[in-house]
Amino acid sequence: MSDPRDARVPILMYHSVATAPNDATRELSVAPEAFTEQMALLGDLGFTPVNTVALAECWRASKPLPRRPVLITFDDGYEGVHRHALPVLAEHGFAATLFVSTGWLRGAYDTGGALDEMLDWDQVRALAGADVEIGGHSHTHPQLDQLTDEALWFELLRCREIVADELGVRPASFAYPYGYSSGRVRRIVREAGFAQALAVGNSLARRRQGPYALRRVTVRRSTGIEEFERLVQGRAIARTFARDRALTKGYAMVRRARQVRRKAIRSRV
Repeated sequence: MSDPRDARVPILMYHSVATAPNDATRELSVAPEAFTEQMALLGDLGFTPVNTVALAECWRASKPLPRRPVLITFDDGYEGVHRHALPVLAEHGFAATLFVSTGWLRGAYDTGGALDEMLDWDQVRALAGADVEIGGHSHTHPQLDQLTDEALWFELLRCREIVADELGVRPASFAYPYGYSSGRVRRIVREAGFAQALAVGNSLARRRQGPYALRRVTVRRSTGIEEFERLVQGRAIARTFARDRALTKGYAMVRRARQVRRKAIRSRV
């Protein structure tokens, strides 16, 4: 067991697992063969996959973590998570977490905004029954920090309500669409009833980040197996994602300017 106070935990962020993804999802997809190889490597290296609730509970209560903990997470709810990822997870006995955008899934709540073929609710239930935690990822996948309080509350509560209605249990974990959040967003996510939330950040997760800003590492179609091994072992992460961080900082300035303009406009109305 490792000391939860000092642990640095890789939280892997996947999206689509697909043989032939479309242009909109290609960069953040992985091929089924690559996913199979990556999961086999986790097993060979002695990692213990846990879900988001389990990690957060260990850190809250200062409980021992399992040997070499890792989180395997999927965002949005693409159909390939059921078709391609689930059999591999089941073969290894790996836990995982799927964060669903409820308005993107096929079925009664579909808003038509999905980027590629999505899961339906029968498939989500099958995943939930196979040791995959189902978390929230908003209803329509907007940039939450750009929304008014009213719109933000709608996105969170509508997502939580639908998951609870379909699965019979309220989602405890949340992932911010695009990884974007703010102090206001994190506060409202907590008030909406989510016990923990994941960002991106492209670094290992640590307890001191707090339960509503845990960082993840992006796995892409271009992530080779040697790079994947370095990422899960916490080596060369800063160098690997240096360009991403530079772009993120620049875009953050643009988004903050947009927020200031919107506040000024609302104050004049």
